[in-house]
Amino acid sequence: MTVSNYKKVFKQLKAKPVKLKSFLKHSSPKERTCGISNKRCERCGRAGGHISKYGLNLCRQCFREISTKIGFKKYS
Repeated sequence: MTVSNYKKVFKQLKAKPVKLKSFLKHSSPKERTCGISNKRCERCGRAGGHISKYGLNLCRQCFREISTKIGFKKYS
């Protein structure tokens, strides 16, 4: 179950507290401990193309936008 589907069902079950409690117990997405979706971009939240070297924690698109501001230079 994707996170977007989880939130959609959560909105529908707000009026039914007993079913909502059961749904939260059994169907909520698990907390990730490893894998690609554990590391996300700190700026935009994107999971793919993650650069964690030097403690950047940015996706490649955000890195290209702000690389000159944080002191990186292009050498070609």
